Amino acid sequence: MRATPYVRVDPEIVDRNIVAMQAFCDSRGIALRPHVKTHKSAEIAARQLAAGAVGLSVATVGEAEAFADQVAAAGKDLFLAYPVAADVPRVRAVAARVPLVVGVDSVEGVRRAADSGVAVSVEIDSGLARSGVAPQDAAALAEAARALGVPVRGVFTFPGHGYGVGRTRADAAADEARTLRAAAAGLRATGVDDVVLSGGCTPTAALTGAGVTELRPGVYVLMDAGQLALGAATYDQVALTVRATVVSDAVTGQVVLDAGAKLLGMDRPAFVDGHGLLPDYPRARIARIWEHHGVVEVPDGAARPRLGERVTVVPNHVCATVNLVDELVAGDEVWPVTARGRNT
Repeated sequence: MRATPYVRVDPEIVDRNIVAMQAFCDSRGIALRPHVKTHKSAEIAARQLAAGAVGLSVATVGEAEAFADQVAAAGKDLFLAYPVAADVPRVRAVAARVPLVVGVDSVEGVRRAADSGVAVSVEIDSGLARSGVAPQDAAALAEAARALGVPVRGVFTFPGHGYGVGRTRADAAADEARTLRAAAAGLRATGVDDVVLSGGCTPTAALTGAGVTELRPGVYVLMDAGQLALGAATYDQVALTVRATVVSDAVTGQVVLDAGAKLLGMDRPAFVDGHGLLPDYPRARIARIWEHHGVVEVPDGAARPRLGERVTVVPNHVCATVNLVDELVAGDEVWPVTARGRNT
């Protein structure tokens, strides 16, 4: 019997989620470019590429290095959806292995792209206020890129304000479509043709507005408690869970799991109650966590797990959990986390 805690995935649910998102995009004429920062797994990436993904999105140069040869072998390309600040030699080396597009939101970023020999996509802020320029400023960056001989692929955004912070998922999807269209119009006015309008995150994917030509969701393939809370997923779509054991019941009204922050992560958004869900004990709540302790509060009269019992936990943010482990237990198989530690 495998020692707990460990992370497991259900391959059948993974495949269903992949097929469903690919079918959704295909039915609307949208290219699907899944973000692998969620799963960091060559096994899952292979399934996404085989199902029809046009390529993969990555968040770091390290992830690009980890997936470059796999994507090249599939005859597809990579999008580094991040304004990379340094590492020109590493980016150039990746671009020698696989066609690579890099996100930019500054003239300096365009210069680095020119030094790296890559194409660029201009990042637009559609409401999250994290990175990206205003839509009306995209054309100037595109012109700077063309002046330096850098191919401009299009524009992209991340409608992350669809994660239940102030605006609804539908609002965020509408903002995404509107700002991408506006930015694309500016690029076309400067002579940039065939503009890719790339957006998407899992909460807003099903609500994607007119004009968006590419989606980059990541969490959809595994799902988590955050997506359940937002109404973007149902339990039958949750492919990744943490298996943990009750190691203490010494304090009245609670039990303690052997899974804490070093497996569940620290994410606790305002729209999620607790540090993860226990599907078999819906009234129990993971109220507090330490590095290796998860304290589960159980109301009087509610079913509670016993000392020594193994329980299933749905983590709040699956990307954080995958980033903390070396492998995913997939039935009788073990899938390495290929991009483990590739966070730079």
